[in-house]
Amino acid sequence: MKYVGVDLHKHVIRLCVVSRAGQRRKVVDRRRFDCQDTAAIRAYFKHLGRFQAALEATAAYEWFFLLIEDLADRVVLAHPKKLRVIAESTRKTDKIDAEVLATFLALDMIPEAYRPSPRIRQHRVLVRHRCWLQRRITSIQCKLRNTLAHYNADIAELFTQRGKAYLAGLSLSAADRFAVLALEEQLALFQRQLRDADQQLREFAGLGALAEQEARAILATIPQIGPVTIDVVLSEMGDWRRFRSQKAAVAFAGLDPGVRQSAEKRRDLPISKEGSRLLRWVLIQAAWRLAGRSARWSVTFHSLEKKTGSKKKAIVAVARRLLCVMFSMLQSGQAYRLAAGENTVEEKARKQRPRRSRRCGPRSRQLVGSGRSA
Repeated sequence: MKYVGVDLHKHVIRLCVVSRAGQRRKVVDRRRFDCQDTAAIRAYFKHLGRFQAALEATAAYEWFFLLIEDLADRVVLAHPKKLRVIAESTRKTDKIDAEVLATFLALDMIPEAYRPSPRIRQHRVLVRHRCWLQRRITSIQCKLRNTLAHYNADIAELFTQRGKAYLAGLSLSAADRFAVLALEEQLALFQRQLRDADQQLREFAGLGALAEQEARAILATIPQIGPVTIDVVLSEMGDWRRFRSQKAAVAFAGLDPGVRQSAEKRRDLPISKEGSRLLRWVLIQAAWRLAGRSARWSVTFHSLEKKTGSKKKAIVAVARRLLCVMFSMLQSGQAYRLAAGENTVEEKARKQRPRRSRRCGPRSRQLVGSGRSA
């Protein structure tokens, strides 16, 4: 059996082949290939005989993985963060990196990284592209408002039909008018593409397996959680069954606080911010919505705010609890259950509004439970 360490770059590949006899290991061959020469790369691996290969989970590893997957006994995707021996080495070259990977593979000491399925990769592409479009739209809208602020002419309904007519009638300089017209054109383009992305995601969700459909239905029962949040959570977490516990899921999202302790001295650290930034962001945004619109989560938020003395720390803690709730729901297959007497703030306000009397016409209003006209 041969063990191949692969140091993959954008344009070149470094290979180191190691053989093992008992406890002894020997470097058999070293090669360097151009990434574009896929025929030569495949031919080389084909003539190796039985082999295992290891490569780091870089940004563009998938094409190489698929190229040799059917030839290898095993292809291992190494976790770059956990394989710190390469990053912290005082002598770091492509040649040494490939040899270290081959040696660790021969010793079966490679810390493996998660490789998402083809559907999850497609889901991530669509979700991340939609978020990119939304950020572009927000950026253009801020730039338009900034331009109008120089004329003291910004209005709240700038991006409605009335706002468009208002913007067209403003007296702007020739340069600002040119920039505004270009921004309006870009805004219309990105908004159309955002609608197309939403439609594509709806169609993609409809083609999911039964387990994915059930997961979507379960998460949708949480108050203030919509399809955008659900898409981000499911795509970024991937196969949620791979997490052993809630702590593992929280650590993947980078919401786990650190700690430094020595003897009787203890210092609490900020959250690790590892893993998916998009997942962490969408959980915090969902936590803000819940804290402002759900009575139950609002109590939790204010309690944590008093304990920590900071709104930001409190909302991060709420986001961490929200992820734990989501993970437990996915594990158990149970929908979100409202606590006794729990209603969202919006539902409570709606119940307290006076209802229209059906007998006396639209102008007469009847107070709820009063039995008389207002």
